[in-house]
Amino acid sequence: MKNWEDIRFFLAVADSGSLSGAARTLNVDHATVSRRINSLEKSLSSKLIIRNTRSCSVTPLGERVIIAAKQMENASFAIDRLALSAQHTVAGKVSISAPPVLVTHILAKYLNTFYQRYPEIHLHIVSSATLASLSKQEADIILRLARPNDNNDVSRKLGNIPFAFYASNDYTHKDNPKRWNFIGYNDDFAKMPHAKWITSIAGNRPIVCSLSDITSQIEAVKTGVGIGSIPRFIGDDDSKLVRLACSEDVYSPEVWLAVHADMRTSPVLRIVLNFLTETINQHILSS
Repeated sequence: MKNWEDIRFFLAVADSGSLSGAARTLNVDHATVSRRINSLEKSLSSKLIIRNTRSCSVTPLGERVIIAAKQMENASFAIDRLALSAQHTVAGKVSISAPPVLVTHILAKYLNTFYQRYPEIHLHIVSSATLASLSKQEADIILRLARPNDNNDVSRKLGNIPFAFYASNDYTHKDNPKRWNFIGYNDDFAKMPHAKWITSIAGNRPIVCSLSDITSQIEAVKTGVGIGSIPRFIGDDDSKLVRLACSEDVYSPEVWLAVHADMRTSPVLRIVLNFLTETINQHILSS
């Protein structure tokens, strides 16, 4: 009988491509990863990983083991989900993955409201621009500005978030679109739909600075360096910003909530999902 922990460490090395990368993912030291890999290879009497100076490669046998190991991993996650969904209590920890703009400007603001209603539920919120995996239990609930496409997810569209262009109150060219300078995204996020949209609207007009997230872009707009594309629920409430008239179609991404299909009947998740839906509808979609 193989040790599941050894197999889990092997998958982490295969996914990251190095022992150090797996150590960071698993939050352990390099020696622990090495020891787990040695243990698995010894139990199989076979080499699974070829270790190089800075990276690791998987042997042909290791590639076949990965397929079986991922099936074991998925089954392990499925057992956990089934157990959680069968619980009838409304207490415990619920993990939510959401884009930074929604975490900063919505979820964090209404944590106390949620806590006053449900003090036995602990919300663990991860601010991330990347999509978390519900199947791998990286989150219990995901909130995204595009439809999740995992076949195991049950998703629901809440609506659309209207954006607009904003400038600081003293921006010199706010009434002259031909002289607008734009604030965009840095290269790491250049392929995002919002980043592409800003670039297309700017056209031949300059993008004078690039930042990684909307919250930082808002602060840049306030300096007067240029204009930014900002959700209306944020921009309209900020006295230091003025919404600009724009003849182009507005950017209006969809808002989606998703849970794993195995967890859709969980009472505690239903409470959190209903609260997120209520909060978003009231404070974002009504803007």
